[in-house]
Amino acid sequence: MKTFRDLLIWQKSMTLVTKNYQLTQKFPKEEIFGLTSQIRRCTVSIPSNIAEGYGR
Repeated sequence: MKTFRDLLIWQKSMTLVTKNYQLTQKFPKEEIFGLTSQIRRCTVSIPSNIAEGYGR
């Protein structure tokens, strides 16, 4: 493995991020700064943490 992008778990977490963004697009517009934002940040943190951990 040369980079974290080669990790299967990172690839699956990026798929989760993509599906999550597609799902949260359907949420009501009044939730864009509340629930939607929080869910998206949580999901994005998963592959970010994997990449950070790989570098250590």
